[in-house]
Amino acid sequence: MGPAQLAPVYRALRKAFEDSKNEPDAADFCYGEMEMRRHDHHRPRAERALLAVYWSLSGYGLRATRAMLWLLLAMTGTLLAMMLWGLSADNWKPETVASVSGRQVRLPADRPGPVNPAGALHERLSTKRFEKSLRVVVNSVIFRPSGQDLTTAGTYTEMVSRLTEPVLLGLAALAVRGRIKR
Repeated sequence: MGPAQLAPVYRALRKAFEDSKNEPDAADFCYGEMEMRRHDHHRPRAERALLAVYWSLSGYGLRATRAMLWLLLAMTGTLLAMMLWGLSADNWKPETVASVSGRQVRLPADRPGPVNPAGALHERLSTKRFEKSLRVVVNSVIFRPSGQDLTTAGTYTEMVSRLTEPVLLGLAALAVRGRIKR
């Protein structure tokens, strides 16, 4: 008996357990059903690939630790990318101070475009850049703009982060909800 024949059996067993309000065992059969669908070579390749990604990221929404680990790895990668290439190198001051006839005058300055960081990579790994990068990463998980001056690489990193990290957070929440519900 192959995966194509076992998937409907797992589906029927899952449905029976759900109808009898036995959520923990229904989740086990849901996992089995998804595994059979993932291993069924008669299914379209795109569907099997999507199931493989879903399995690897969160165990079909049933493995909270796996989803949290991927979220932590994604956030760490984003943090490092921001520290190394994403944050602007300049320290822009919003005003210029000048003396005119013995009195100090403060003039607003135009904001320059972001400047790519230069120098060795290890010089970019500072606590100040870490703190700024951490703000960008945490804000990207919860769909908020960071408010930081980002380079082109930083802008694209933030865009990717704002798409992927909330999905991973949602998968982790789904898995935790499933564990609490059982």
